Amino acid sequence: MLKQFLFVISTSLFLFLALIMVGCDEGDTEDQDSLVGSGINKSKSTWSLIQENILQSNCVDCHVAGSSVAQQTGLILTADKAYKELVDKPPKNPAALADGLMRIGRKGYESLAKSFFWEKINAPNEDHFYNDHPEYGGMMPPRPTEPLTYGQLEFVRQWIIQGAPEDGVVADEKLLDKTDRYTPKVFTSLSKPSNGVQLHLEPFEVLPNYEREFYQFHELNNPEPIYINRIEIAMRPGSHHFILYTFGDRTPEIFKPIPNLDRDLRDESGNYILQNLLPMRYHQFFTGTQWPKMDYQLPEGVALELPANSGLDLNSHYVNRTANSLRGEVFVNLHYQDKKSVKHIAKIISFNRTDIELPAGQITTLTKDFYFREAANVFQLFSHAHELMTEFRVQAIGGPRNGKEVYFTDDWEHPPIMSYNPPMKFGVGEGLRLIVTYNNIHNREVNFGFLSTDEMMILFGLYYED
Repeated sequence: MLKQFLFVISTSLFLFLALIMVGCDEGDTEDQDSLVGSGINKSKSTWSLIQENILQSNCVDCHVAGSSVAQQTGLILTADKAYKELVDKPPKNPAALADGLMRIGRKGYESLAKSFFWEKINAPNEDHFYNDHPEYGGMMPPRPTEPLTYGQLEFVRQWIIQGAPEDGVVADEKLLDKTDRYTPKVFTSLSKPSNGVQLHLEPFEVLPNYEREFYQFHELNNPEPIYINRIEIAMRPGSHHFILYTFGDRTPEIFKPIPNLDRDLRDESGNYILQNLLPMRYHQFFTGTQWPKMDYQLPEGVALELPANSGLDLNSHYVNRTANSLRGEVFVNLHYQDKKSVKHIAKIISFNRTDIELPAGQITTLTKDFYFREAANVFQLFSHAHELMTEFRVQAIGGPRNGKEVYFTDDWEHPPIMSYNPPMKFGVGEGLRLIVTYNNIHNREVNFGFLSTDEMMILFGLYYED
C-alpha cells in the first residue's frame, strides 16, 4: 500500500514538474515572440532593415567614402562598410571618447547608455545632448532635415539592447510603420543677464542651397569701460559660426558701419559686395563660437575689457544645403564684472594663416609658427577651419614644454574650446606652432576664403600677462 502511494505521488510529482517545464518553455517562447513581434518577415535581419530603411535614406548621402563628412568623422555608412564601422568601434569625437563612449557596443542596456550613435540620433533627448554635451557636435540627421521617426528610433534601440547583432531578428519590423516623429523645440531666447547686455540678431532668412554671411554693428552705449567675465551665445540650427569683432582706434570714419544695418558679404548670386568687405580690414576678434550653444566663464579674477563708447560688429554665417529656406537667429549675453574684482585683463589670441594652397586630390599639411612678445598665461584655445580639415594640431615652441602637443581636434564643425587650469605659461619669444592637415577631395585647388567650401587655418584663444 505504501509502495503504491509513493508511486502515485512520484508519478504525480513527475507530471507536475513536466507541466511546469512545458509551461516555462511556452512562456519563454511567448516572451521572445513579444520581443521580436509575431508574423513578421524573418527573411531579413534587423540590421539589414536598419541599413535599408534608416541609414540608406538618412545618412549615406553624407557618410559615403570620399566625402568631407566621412573624412571628418571616420564613419562610412554604406551597406558594405556600415556594420564594421559602427559596432565595437570608438568614436573620433575627443569628448565622447574621453567619456568612454563607443559608437555602438554589444553589451545591451549598458551599451545603449554608452552609445555615441544613440546620443546623436535620439532627437527627443536634445535638451540633454546640447546642454550636457555641447562638445559632441550636432544631432543627426543635421537640421533642417527631419529627425528619425519614433518607430525608427525604437527599432534601433531594441537592436542595441539585444546586443546589436549583424544577423537575426531582434526587433519588430512593424515598428517601422510608426511614422510620427519628434518635433524639435522652438528656438528660445536667452534670458537677459542681470548685470550685462544682450545683443540680438533678429530672425533672418537663408535661401535654399546658399551660404549667407553678414555683419550687423551694435553700439554698447557704455560711458565707462566695461569688464566681461562670462559669455553666452545661442543660435538657431544651421550656423557655421558666429563672431563678435571690435574695431581698432585707427579705423577711418568712412569704414565705421551704420548701427543695426545688415551688411551681407555676398549678394543672392554669390558675388562679393566690395563696400561690405572693406570694413573687415579693421576688425579685431573679440569672441565667437561654432557651437549652437555656448556658455563660457572666464577664470576667477580675469575679464575681457571694452573701452568706453565701444561697439561690436556681429558676424553670422549660416550654411543651407537644403531645397528649403532656413531661418537663422542669434542671441548673445555679455555678463559684466565689477572692476574692483578684476585682477587680470584677458587678451586675445588670433593666429591666422591665409596663404593656403591645397592641390586637387591631395593631402596637404601646413604649418605656421607664432610667438609671444610678452609673457603670457594661456587659459583658452580653440581652432577654426573648414570641411577639408582632417587634423588641427598645436604644439608649444620653446620653454619646458617645447614640442609638446597642447591642442588637437579633427572636428571642423564643432572644435573643442579647451580651458587650461592652471594656465600654460609662455615666456617672451616662446610660442605656438599650428600643424594642420587637409584632404582636398575635389578636382580643383582650394585656397583661403570665406565660404565653407574654401579653407581657413586660425587659432583663437585667451591669455593674460604676468
